[in-house]
Amino acid sequence: MDLLRELHPQAVRIAEILRTRREKIAVADGATGGLIAACLLTVPGALQFYVGGGIVYSFKARDVLFDLPRDAYEGMRSATDEYAMLQARAIRDRMGAQWGIAESGSAGSSKHPMGVASGRSVAAVAGPGAEELATIETDSDDRIANMDAFTRNALNLLEATLCKAG
Repeated sequence: MDLLRELHPQAVRIAEILRTRREKIAVADGATGGLIAACLLTVPGALQFYVGGGIVYSFKARDVLFDLPRDAYEGMRSATDEYAMLQARAIRDRMGAQWGIAESGSAGSSKHPMGVASGRSVAAVAGPGAEELATIETDSDDRIANMDAFTRNALNLLEATLCKAG
């Protein structure tokens, strides 16, 4: 897959930061469909820095993966800062990692159940003394291009946050 090959050098840089600090990360992919985790897993020996995670693509998956009460989401919509950060914190805590990254968005070409516009994605990173967000709006309905853009946005945020936190 071209995206994985292209983003592999960035994944290696992220892995080296985490390995050097002896820290681990957990991933909650949303509209990225597993691409954030897949990019990180291109690095040999990923078990040294990657704990696990999942694709949060339904309320059922969200409930099982995060194990939060339904009222934790009271008044929230997906693809918002608050929602993405809650997921980043939840995946970090649930997996016992130092870092959590989450992406929540609408890749497009179908109606989003919460009314999120196609091409909108919010990435959130939560770690020791650092919480950062990055929103991208492509104004596109191209599902594959959006998944690509959302993944890049999330990994860029993760790398920048790790560098800033160090």
